[in-house]
Amino acid sequence: MFIMDAHCDTLLDIAAGRRRLAEQGKGGHIDLPRMIDGRVSSQIFAIYVEPEYLPGAGARQALRLVDVFCREIEENSDSIMLATQAGDAGRARDEGKIAAFLSIEGGEALDGSIELLRIFYRLGVRLMTLTWSRRNELGDGAYEEGTRGGLTRFGVDVVREMDRLGMVVDVSHLSEATFWHVMEVSTKPLIASHSNARALCGHSRNLSDEQAKAIADRGGVIGVTFVGPFLGEGRQSVQGVVDHIDHFAGVIGADHVAVGSDFDGVSDSALPEGLPDVSHMAALIDELARRGYSDAAVQGIMGENLLRVVESVIGLA
Repeated sequence: MFIMDAHCDTLLDIAAGRRRLAEQGKGGHIDLPRMIDGRVSSQIFAIYVEPEYLPGAGARQALRLVDVFCREIEENSDSIMLATQAGDAGRARDEGKIAAFLSIEGGEALDGSIELLRIFYRLGVRLMTLTWSRRNELGDGAYEEGTRGGLTRFGVDVVREMDRLGMVVDVSHLSEATFWHVMEVSTKPLIASHSNARALCGHSRNLSDEQAKAIADRGGVIGVTFVGPFLGEGRQSVQGVVDHIDHFAGVIGADHVAVGSDFDGVSDSALPEGLPDVSHMAALIDELARRGYSDAAVQGIMGENLLRVVESVIGLA
């Protein structure tokens, strides 16, 4: 089974000195021993710039997190490798390693500079969530719905440049107006790395069925997340996570559904029962099989659908 997770915030813990990637038993939700136990084949690691660095120091902090990521890869090269092309996932598996992709969560990391986008690409970043839930130089986030604002002119330039470079546009955390503006500007398949179904939970971070259909029509995927407030009341469980997978599969087809845990981006108490950390990913496989999903559908949801989108945007070689 190829398992690929679309989003985690583990780099924040490592940068803060709380633990290292190879260490188990130091807290958090993801480390190399538990990734191996959970049979994870590929993980997308997010660079998130915390509010204390804004404004003015976003790029510096993002570059620091890139360095943290690279040092962890170098020190654990026997078990994990940097992936900058989709084909690296297969090469990593052949070598018994985990393929680590790098993303940016929130365009604040660019400090308003398109040149920095290109520099981050050269450093290995292959995906970017345009905003966190607040407003930034690119556009409005999910908590800014009242403004009805979409992308800024700079945001339009960034999306077009991401398409040109071969970077995956991530629409999680966007306001609805920004989401639809992105759909007008971008021409490539895109992802929502960690968002759930608004039909089951009316949180502003979740996606409407219309948004889900637009992502699928573009050839993209939605990474269903494990975050309790986005699952909804009575769904704080493995079964609740699969309820959201079920919903999206019914609306847009299982080929457009993936997994985006948000491990290490939330507290232990915000995670559903049965999914306390990455070592328990098989619980999703078991529940999907129990509900009658075919082996091919399960393989797609657990990783192959997401890898297909990555390949279509950033390339295979």
